[in-house]
Parts: sequence; structure tokens; C-alpha cells
Amino acid sequence: MCRLFGLTGGDRAVRATFWLLEAPDSLARQSRREPDGTGVGWFGPDGRPEVAKQPLAAYADQAFAREARELESTTFVAHIRYATTGTVQAANTHPFAQRGRLMAHNGVVQDLPRLERELGDDLALVQGDTDSERLFALITREIGRHDGDVGAGIASAARWVAAHLPVYALNLVLATPAGLWALRYPAVHELWVLRRAAGGARGDRHLDAASAGGTVRVRSAHLSRRPAVIVASEPMDADPGWRLLEPGELLHVDHGLAVRSTIAVPEAPARPLTLGDLDEKAAAAQAPRTGAATSQPREPA
Repeated sequence: MCRLFGLTGGDRAVRATFWLLEAPDSLARQSRREPDGTGVGWFGPDGRPEVAKQPLAAYADQAFAREARELESTTFVAHIRYATTGTVQAANTHPFAQRGRLMAHNGVVQDLPRLERELGDDLALVQGDTDSERLFALITREIGRHDGDVGAGIASAARWVAAHLPVYALNLVLATPAGLWALRYPAVHELWVLRRAAGGARGDRHLDAASAGGTVRVRSAHLSRRPAVIVASEPMDADPGWRLLEPGELLHVDHGLAVRSTIAVPEAPARPLTLGDLDEKAAAAQAPRTGAATSQPREPA
């Protein structure tokens, strides 16, 4: 299963160090297959999105993902890709950037020719082959149609996809310099949120968070004294504040770290997919990683 991660410090920049593949042998022990790409996106001082991503077409490419990357931004998005559609190349690696925003997605949407017909001229936003980038283009178009309202754009696009296309999952994290949005839809994959107080649950600790499968580790000394909100595919430490989003829930974190959510897509998909409906590659990418359920979250450092 692809891993999603988003972090925002609101209107204050946070310095954080990312490792996108934490342990050299963890994937061999806990996954059925190697990941196909890793990436992290953030916003520069001018507010423009920046992305460092790499397809992992060969074992040597994993050095890119294991390298410690110290970044500073108000908002971050990270992603580990297990490919379902599209070849293993940079253009198909998350996160994607469109019109000043970043997005990463975990799931499968089928009937891409139908989606492309719906996009029309907005298909020009798409550089690669994935369903995820086409979904992002639809969201981008709908944001424009809703006068720049990001939440309304996400909800409108997700409802259209749910009504017209075969859907396995639409879990996503979308970021701007001033906000973070997350959607869980439907109930296939989990998506969690943590409203982390300054210093975490103990009140005096820096952030040291890691996913159970040995992918995506993030450390930040800044968060020993600053609050933040984190969204992730799984709880990444032992903080008791982690909350599982409801199916169809769209969460928004604004520049002041106020968190609001709504059930934006209450209807079940009109054409739901199961793992059995997917081809072997897509099914392997969407299946839970072996061992993840028994891994224990690390204690706050």
C-alpha cells in the first residue's frame, strides 16, 4: 500500500528531516514488493512548491530515498509509491505540483479515457500516465470552478469520480503554503490525523515519527516547542491523539492550525472495486504491507 504523509505548522515554517526509506532491509522483511518511487514536496520562501522525487527503478536508486533531507516549510507532503498505473519514471512519482499546490494519492481509479474526456483541455495539466495525476487535474479544475475554494474543489471532483468511475480508493493529501487538506474515501484504506501540541503528548519532546513498514521517518526539533498537525496512512508514534478519519471525511487545517472536517462524499462509490477486480500489479500495490498490522508505534523520543 502506498504511504501518505502530510505535516503543517500553520503559518510558521518548520524545519524537518525526512528519510523516505528508513531501513535498508525493512522492505524485504515486511513488503511483498519493492516500492516504485519516493518523493517529498514542500514550499520555498516565495511560496512556490518544490519537489524532490525519484522513481526506484533499480536498487541503486534507493540511496536517494535513504538520504537525510533537511527541509524548511510551512507544509510538507511525502509519498511512497507502489505503482498501480503508469510506468516507473519521475513523471509518475508523487507528489505532483499543479498551479501552486502539491498532492499525493493512495488508491485506484479506472476508466481513464472517461476521466480524460471529462478533463478536456485541462488534461494539459498532466505530465505522466497515472490515475493520480489525472485525479489531481480534475481537482485543480474544480477548485477554479469554485472560485479558488480548495475544499469545495476536492469534494466536487471526488463526488464526480465516485459517481462515474470505477473506484478502489481516493485517499489523498493536498497542500498549499497556507493549508493542508486530506480526504479518506471510501473505507478501504485508513487515514489518520494527529493534532500535535508543542512538545507532543509529554509536552517537551521533538517529533520522531516513523511508519510501521520502515518507510517515511520524520524528525523535527522545532516541534518540541511548536504545535503541528500531521496526516498519515497510519499512526506514526505512540501519541494517544491519533484519530482515524471517517470514510468520506474531508479534513482541512488552516494557517492558524484550526482543524475542520466534513463528510464531503457521503455516498458509496457507484462502481466500487475490490482487490479481486484489480490486475496483479495494482492489487499488490494496494494490499496492506505484510507485517504492518503487528508493528508497534515507536514511543515519543
